[in-house]
Amino acid sequence: MPKNGNGRWDSRRIAVRERERSTAWIACFGPKRIYSHVPRSLSTKLTVQFRNGSFSYFRDRGEDKGRFLDSSSHLWGRLRRFIAQFCRIIKKQLMVVLCSASRLERTADATYMEDKSFPWAWSVEHCLKVYNVKLNKGLSSFEAETRREKYGWNELKKEKGKPLWCLILHQFDDLLVRILLVAAFISFILSCMEGIESSHAGLEVYVEPFVILSILILNAIVGVWQETNAEKSLEALKNMQCEYAKVCRDGRYIPDLPARELVPGDIVELRVGDKVPADARVTTLTTSTLRVEQSSLTGESMPVLKGTSPVPLSDCELQAKECMLFAGTTIVNGNCVCIVTSVGMDTELGKIQIQISEASQEERDTPLRKKLDEFGERLTIAIGLVCLLVWATNYRNFITWDNANSTLWNFHFSFEKCTYYFKIAVALAVAAIPEGLPAVITTCLALGTRKMAQKHAIVRKLPSVETLGCTTVICSDKTGTLTTNQMSVNEFLTLGDINSIRVFHVNGTTYNPKDGGIVRWNKWKMDESLQALAEICAVCNDAGIYRDNYLFRATGLPTEAALKVLVEKMGIPSANPRSRIHEIEFGSDFSITCSTPVRLGCCEWWIKRSKRLATLEFDRVRKSMSVIVKEPTGNNRLLVKGAFESVLERSSSVYLPDGSIALLDEACRQRIMTNVHEMSSKGLRCLGFAFKDNLGEFSDYIAETHHAHKRLLDPANYPEIESNLIFVGVVGLRDPPRDEVHKAIQDCRCAGIKVMVITGDNKSTAEAICQEIGLFPDKASLKGKSFSGKEFMALSNSQQTEILSKPGGLVFSRAEPRHKQDIVRLLKDMGEIVAMTGDGVNDAPALKLADIGIAMGITGTEVAKEAADMVLADDNFSTIVSAVAEGRAIYNNMKSFIRYMISSNMGEVISIFLTAAFGIPECLVPVQLLWVNLVTDGPPATALGFNPADVDIMEKPPRKSNDALINSWVLFRYLVIGSYVGLSTVGIFILWYTQPSVFGIDLASDGHTIVSLAQLRSWGQCHTWTDFSPKPFFAGNRMISFTDPCHYFTHGKVKAMTLSLSVLVAIEMFNSLNALSEDNSLVRMPPWRNPWLLLAMMVSFGLHFVILYVPFLASIFGIVSLSLKEWLLVILFSTPVVLIDEILKYIGRRKWWTQRQKME
Repeated sequence: MPKNGNGRWDSRRIAVRERERSTAWIACFGPKRIYSHVPRSLSTKLTVQFRNGSFSYFRDRGEDKGRFLDSSSHLWGRLRRFIAQFCRIIKKQLMVVLCSASRLERTADATYMEDKSFPWAWSVEHCLKVYNVKLNKGLSSFEAETRREKYGWNELKKEKGKPLWCLILHQFDDLLVRILLVAAFISFILSCMEGIESSHAGLEVYVEPFVILSILILNAIVGVWQETNAEKSLEALKNMQCEYAKVCRDGRYIPDLPARELVPGDIVELRVGDKVPADARVTTLTTSTLRVEQSSLTGESMPVLKGTSPVPLSDCELQAKECMLFAGTTIVNGNCVCIVTSVGMDTELGKIQIQISEASQEERDTPLRKKLDEFGERLTIAIGLVCLLVWATNYRNFITWDNANSTLWNFHFSFEKCTYYFKIAVALAVAAIPEGLPAVITTCLALGTRKMAQKHAIVRKLPSVETLGCTTVICSDKTGTLTTNQMSVNEFLTLGDINSIRVFHVNGTTYNPKDGGIVRWNKWKMDESLQALAEICAVCNDAGIYRDNYLFRATGLPTEAALKVLVEKMGIPSANPRSRIHEIEFGSDFSITCSTPVRLGCCEWWIKRSKRLATLEFDRVRKSMSVIVKEPTGNNRLLVKGAFESVLERSSSVYLPDGSIALLDEACRQRIMTNVHEMSSKGLRCLGFAFKDNLGEFSDYIAETHHAHKRLLDPANYPEIESNLIFVGVVGLRDPPRDEVHKAIQDCRCAGIKVMVITGDNKSTAEAICQEIGLFPDKASLKGKSFSGKEFMALSNSQQTEILSKPGGLVFSRAEPRHKQDIVRLLKDMGEIVAMTGDGVNDAPALKLADIGIAMGITGTEVAKEAADMVLADDNFSTIVSAVAEGRAIYNNMKSFIRYMISSNMGEVISIFLTAAFGIPECLVPVQLLWVNLVTDGPPATALGFNPADVDIMEKPPRKSNDALINSWVLFRYLVIGSYVGLSTVGIFILWYTQPSVFGIDLASDGHTIVSLAQLRSWGQCHTWTDFSPKPFFAGNRMISFTDPCHYFTHGKVKAMTLSLSVLVAIEMFNSLNALSEDNSLVRMPPWRNPWLLLAMMVSFGLHFVILYVPFLASIFGIVSLSLKEWLLVILFSTPVVLIDEILKYIGRRKWWTQRQKME
């Protein structure tokens, strides 16, 4: 490019254009072309000029805009290197800035991740900083959506249930069921073969497989129904979640935002009655106090105070987190603003759902189920061996050799006879399996639930009825179970004079004003100090009482309700309104409709007498509340109640019975504190009462328009107003133990059941209640017997096991849900059968984990009820003890009918075995055995569930979970009885074929042919017999004739088979009388002690008569009607079973008595 006149290079212009507002870059297009862009907002050009070896830049307003210029390679090469270096510097600085921002972001995230587990330990300012939110702005909608993507919805996850096909297959996961399934399949194949061979055969050949299959299908349906209805506790948890919340978003409050849309960092406003939508940190109190009802979550008996002050502990109990609100709890007093810290499954409610799910997976079989499974396995092996033995012993009937000298492999095989004896083996299996046992057990347990329901114990899961009978440990909650869950005044005191204290004892444990009274009390003659105490209790009070049918309940704080009940028991000093108050009380006695408010005449009198002008709300600093009232004299008075220590500390005088005021000196103060300490040692919550007459600027206060009202708006002024008080007295309150619990604890001790109290309440209160109910001896040291949940969990596993193994009671206070679960797990690992009681949401995981969970019906949450196996309709611990006694009785009754059914089935097995062993025709077919096992034996077995309980049933230790269901002596008795059943059943069959008369009863009068025993045993060879032609004979109303002589042993056995079946039914009916008691004789335990058994025997005989005398049913079962003399023969063969078992019982009693004498 040419030089100008001055010898300098012309200016080279570089047009600068902007394409993106937020970026700037320089791009080089080849070695001689440069194009640059800067933000369009600059709207300018840059001129780059090289002078004296350097570049200079200036604005160029010329006309060349964005034109490409050529230059020498040397000059523009240096220019390109400069621009490239400039770009690298800019890039480096940008990277530094970006890396710093990234580090700051990671540091903030790390800080948040590190701290987010302990929001209760933060200050409010730090909490807002961590969640990056302002209290008056809230989160933006965009930020809320971003956080929802990270934390999910504020809802509990729904667990996926098992598919239907899995539930159905699970019902067949039982050895006995699988054996029956195989038996049904084999029976169906054999029935098909029989139907093909016999062209005249109808549907009756398929009765046996149809009956077996029907049993299995019915069992599967019941099992699937039970499993699909078992898991409802998680759904109940969801019902506890709040649906809507008042949330600050984008600088404004949304009054009804769906609670599921909440995210951590949301600002939520809560008012009285609101349900907390998520776990949250309190940031601001808009009232002087905030109380939350969280007993369902923590087990505390009283609403708890909440505040904004942090709790400087990284690991503390839920009860100690006083600045935290938990999802599912309810605001009962005050308003607040809070910040959400956890949502969905991260809340305490979500953690409980996880624990419930884990506990569900840890559920184990009940002791009875374990025994039945063990019994089933042994029975399966025995059945398999006996069936194989029966089939193998008859091999000579279907495998024959031509002569004795034939080789081993030179034999003839009869498939027909092999199939026949295989069918006998199947019949033996059907006879051995007690098909009716599951149905009878279910029926007996259902009957047990009805008995328990009459004793206020509602059983939700049938197996828990039996589990109660072998319970070794009861883990009980305190509030509402051992106690009434109703605060009541137990003692109160006032000064007699400056040197003495008067203590008054109060009876009654409910909110019913007529429940008990004050010991040695004249309610119409109260001195001045007692009147002052009654006035404060009645007026400085916001509670009420209502009647729900016959139950009295409190509205407001339980302590205040108890104080109003005390006022009603104290009465009033004036005689004029007595008759009117009496009328009010008389009228309220007849008003028992649902939720009827109770008229408290005495309290109303005090409230009308002392007009309430203003209220100084309770706060945790001064621990008291007070009201300004206008007395009948026209003067204002301040009435104060609160924590005893706080009220006494701010008192300078005491009020005496004569109405005089004395100085509160140190001696009087110590005297009062000594009495209060004695009250506290009894587990009483002590409240102090005082008043103040000299109110200064509030002496003429009448309403909010008063000039001093602004001082009442600031709680910081309350301690000054409540100073220089006149002390009146102390009231001791408590949640009293139930009257019947003491005896129930003694019954548990006699029955060998260990009682442990696991409560969320404080340690001193729990220990006092446990000593009062007799769990610990009076004034005994509780070292090693009383622990907080945290203390116990801090011990080693061996120490925990050693403590739990010691005899006597234990108490665990301040227990959290995980503590309860860990204690239950430890006990179960030690082999204990654990019953766990509870009423709150926090108890649900432990209820699910225990062998039997027991929920409270009145105070219990729906979550606890759905997780439990049993619900107490009266919330009473003594009901548990009654249920244990009933469970033991039910187990004994189940042993009775199991003993009855097994002995009967053993007789059937022996009869079939003897039939095969003797080689005679089968005397019972499988369909008949099924009828006996399911229908005929069912009613007596069920009726045995009504056997009365033993008188000393709660004086015996609980049975061990590994105790055998059938011991060796009982098994021997089964064998003896079963052998007689088998011999009688087969014997009458043989006698009908071989003897014309038995015991003088003519058997041949029907005209049937008499054969020898040898012929009967070789009946399979009858086609080789010569001159054998059986005569036709009458069987009932039928004439039996034969085209083939050999049919005499198949079709002609119908009468003999009917006799065998009738003997079997009759023997089993008489054998049910033997099962009334395992050891006692019928003389001591006569049959009429259980009239249901006599009725069941009549029903079973009636059913047998139906199939005998209804032709259609008789043809299906292959039997005929019997004559009267044949029935006489049946009775003669059946009754000896009673005499045999009586002899065996006598031997057993002698054996037990001998062993007992040796032990003594």
